[in-house]
Amino acid sequence: MLLKELSALASPLNDQQIGQLQQAASELSPQQLAWVSGYFWGISQTSGATQPINQAAAAVSNQPAGKLSIIFASQTGNAKGVAEALKEEAAAAGIAVELFDASDYKGKNLAKETHVIIVASTNGEGEAPDNAIELHEFLQSKKAPKLDNLHYGVIGLGDSSYEFFCQTGKDFDAFLSKQGATPFIERVDLDVDYEAPAAEWRKQALDKVKEALASEAQSAQVVQLPVGQAAHTSQYSKQNPYTATLLTSQKITGRDSGKDVRHIEIDLDGSGLTYQPGDALGVWFENSPELASAILKQVGLTGDEAVEVDGDSISLQKALVEKYEITSANPQLVTQYAELSGSKKLEKLATDKDKLRQYSGNTQVIDVLSEKKAKLTAEQLVGLLRRLTPRLYSIASSQSEVDEEVHLTVGVVEYQQGDETRFGGASSFLSHRLEEGDDVKVFVEHNNNFKLPQDDNAPVIMIGPGTGIAPFRSFVQERDNRDAEGKNWLFFGDRTFTQDFLYQVEWQKYLKSGIVNQLDVAFSRDQQEKVYVQHRILEHAAQVWQWLQDGAYIYVCGDATRMAKDVHEALICVVEQHGQKTREEAEQFVNELRKAKRYQRDVY
Repeated sequence: MLLKELSALASPLNDQQIGQLQQAASELSPQQLAWVSGYFWGISQTSGATQPINQAAAAVSNQPAGKLSIIFASQTGNAKGVAEALKEEAAAAGIAVELFDASDYKGKNLAKETHVIIVASTNGEGEAPDNAIELHEFLQSKKAPKLDNLHYGVIGLGDSSYEFFCQTGKDFDAFLSKQGATPFIERVDLDVDYEAPAAEWRKQALDKVKEALASEAQSAQVVQLPVGQAAHTSQYSKQNPYTATLLTSQKITGRDSGKDVRHIEIDLDGSGLTYQPGDALGVWFENSPELASAILKQVGLTGDEAVEVDGDSISLQKALVEKYEITSANPQLVTQYAELSGSKKLEKLATDKDKLRQYSGNTQVIDVLSEKKAKLTAEQLVGLLRRLTPRLYSIASSQSEVDEEVHLTVGVVEYQQGDETRFGGASSFLSHRLEEGDDVKVFVEHNNNFKLPQDDNAPVIMIGPGTGIAPFRSFVQERDNRDAEGKNWLFFGDRTFTQDFLYQVEWQKYLKSGIVNQLDVAFSRDQQEKVYVQHRILEHAAQVWQWLQDGAYIYVCGDATRMAKDVHEALICVVEQHGQKTREEAEQFVNELRKAKRYQRDVY
């Protein structure tokens, strides 16, 4: 609230006091205003409102001088969540703290900091998240300042199944160290089940920060702002999901399709949950009880054995269904089971990182255990497994269109392994094990790196083959409801027109009504030569370039392994050919589009 507004309200201050406050405030910097705010709050908490200021000052908590800045580099929201928890814990510990999105932080300001913690996830093949591209590049450039007075900590989040595990965190660690900064705590690289070790690292880091700032405090006093001033967030989160109701699970691929893709509708009525186009829905799921039983049988256990999970003693069967990841394998599981079982095949795989990643990425837990039978204890079995984590699905609806519902487009993971069929954990839960009307625990994961332009007149190019179409359904619904004047161009691809054209009737309706101005499709198996979305982009290269010249935003959603790379290469070719640029200039042009948020990707 501005001071000039105080007199218009039922203020306990008289006009003279308000005038004095206005005069004092006009001469203070934002940091000084924050200090004074906390100082007065501290006075207000003392027993005697009329006691002298020097006595009230003694009652204000004697916090360490200095400040902790927390910067998050986040693609899907995990790093942001860790950073927000860190900020809350720092404030509760009496540490003056500020939280920054990496895209809002000016790299040169690092030279003015004393203590910084960077929480960084890794995008794609070792790339920085979109919100951290500029900071990442700045710290590698000649403009990066000397940081001899900076003490820092880095926490990296990643997935060890990928080659460039926690690479962005490693990069920031190396960049800061090269500029002379000193780590006050060792960097930690955390896997998908990061929450418990992240909480422990945060505690250690904050203990060190508080001790360091206290030693620097001398006679200075820093006042903690009231916790109640924190920004409002939803009561539902990854840690506290909302129990919603499944409304619809409808197969939207044809009878003869090689894919099972489901349109899922979930009821959020009464939850208060809100989302924007580009956000994701986190889904907590339960594993197949039949799969859990098969794993137990494979390692010689009954499931009645008791194990301790989060301080509670539960049956092993229940733990496998509700608490642990028992579908997807990972390199650590393969390596550990090689040691436990003595499997020569797995031992050989464990010595070759590339082959190990490939094998674990394409093999389920039950099939790793089947490589060589070994009798395990309950503790050995759960020691092999990661904790269950929710799956994130791009939201396929606009809330302005569907109100208190949320829609998803889910491709069911299903393949043959010998005589048996293997299913994905979350996708089979949503499609096969849940009935309409059943409960499903969900939360919204906001994604500020995949958002429609604020300018409704800006043109938008959307590239989303397969289930990558999901967010663009929400984009078009939103632009339709907002009566946005900007043109919309959709590139969609899949295997066949007759079996795999997802939401075909909807797209044709939008095309006919003019909401979608152009629709280009690529069905790879409808002709002898394979045709993909990148080929369609190159076919329309001159028009794509013209749209870019007109200020178009480009969005890509879907497979990161091949599609996103091929589309990226196609865009560089478009710029190179029709922008009359060298390869290096074209790459720089596309990179500048990313920095300007005009080229956004949600790939997985």
